[in-house]
Amino acid sequence: MRDRKSGESGEASGRRARGELESGVLAALWGADEPLTARQVLERLPGDLAYTTVLTILTRLHDKGRLVRHPAGRGYAYAPVRDEASDTAVRMHSLLERGSDREAVLTRFVSELSQEDEQLLHRLLGEHDAGRGDDGR
Repeated sequence: MRDRKSGESGEASGRRARGELESGVLAALWGADEPLTARQVLERLPGDLAYTTVLTILTRLHDKGRLVRHPAGRGYAYAPVRDEASDTAVRMHSLLERGSDREAVLTRFVSELSQEDEQLLHRLLGEHDAGRGDDGR
């Protein structure tokens, strides 16, 4: 079936893809200069979401250890534990750890990189090796 909102395949109800709300909430928090309340996050998200939906997502992300929360009035203000790049790196590493054949996973990952990303990876690996010194550390 086609999703009425995006035209993509999906459920007839127009439900979002798994993790899409969490990603949107995290993006709103990463884009903020300070912790945000659920109401402030809701105001930064597109669409017609319920306040309780945003609050549920914030609570789940907190329970997963991806957000910290601070008392703010009668509720909480939330902030990401890590910046976006660090969070993505942690998730990539977690996926790599779950694979049964690390070499195959890394080979496939590198083979799918654009030429620009491959050059960037080579440069970063060279810098990493140069920073290790003669003792390999």
